[in-house]
Amino acid sequence: MPARVLDKVWAYFDAAGPLVGGPWPIHYRYGEQDRLERLRNLGVRAFPSLVYAHRPGMSAWLNAWAADFAAEHPDVVHTATFFPEPEAAAYVRQALAAGARIFKAHLQVGAYDPRDPLLDEVWGLLAGAGVPVVVHCGGGPVPGPFTGPGPIGEVLARHPCLVLVVAHMGMPEYADFLDLAERYDRVHLDTTMAFTDFTEARMPWPRSLSPRLVGLADRIVLGSDFPNTPYPYAHQVEVLAALDLGDAWLRGVLHDNGARLLGLPAAR
Repeated sequence: MPARVLDKVWAYFDAAGPLVGGPWPIHYRYGEQDRLERLRNLGVRAFPSLVYAHRPGMSAWLNAWAADFAAEHPDVVHTATFFPEPEAAAYVRQALAAGARIFKAHLQVGAYDPRDPLLDEVWGLLAGAGVPVVVHCGGGPVPGPFTGPGPIGEVLARHPCLVLVVAHMGMPEYADFLDLAERYDRVHLDTTMAFTDFTEARMPWPRSLSPRLVGLADRIVLGSDFPNTPYPYAHQVEVLAALDLGDAWLRGVLHDNGARLLGLPAAR
């Protein structure tokens, strides 16, 4: 994120703000260049800057920053965002034309309704382009007025071709978001913070659901929330391996599925 935005995010986490749900120590509190080098040293081949707007008037500026950031760093995936406002369709169209390969929306922090008529053209543009959009639409760690499977489910009903990536496996409504992924074949789930010790103490994954992850093997993608996790990056990978769903499943989650979604080259 832009430095001034990230500073505000860190201050919010430090204060255990009302949307955080409790203490949340930032594990990778380093400068931008240090964070980039740490990701590369971890073996991360490509990563988006998942900026998101929480109020009107932010998105165009964030999109410009994200485009410049991706142009400066070849391993950064060009990201964009949007918010329900009259100009949303215009700047989403502009971002797509400029090469944005993934979008981010945060219904919990933004506290907006994804069914807002101001977003209907946006969802249609994204669905038509086949560009994935990562949406924090689950109710964790604290529910918002428009989180849960209902509102975003209605968006999918209107735009069934939307390439939706449900952040955090949809926690804590895991089963409901698995249902959506099984109903719509372009819905994906990302693993951000799921299965980790930190999350298991608060919103545990029901182990009875794990067999359903095998049926969705090509639509589970790695997420991390780096640098804002309260634990080391490796822990997310360790807990995915501990699910013991097979090497092919794990390789898909850690690399192949995300590479396909983002149009990245095959692994060497």
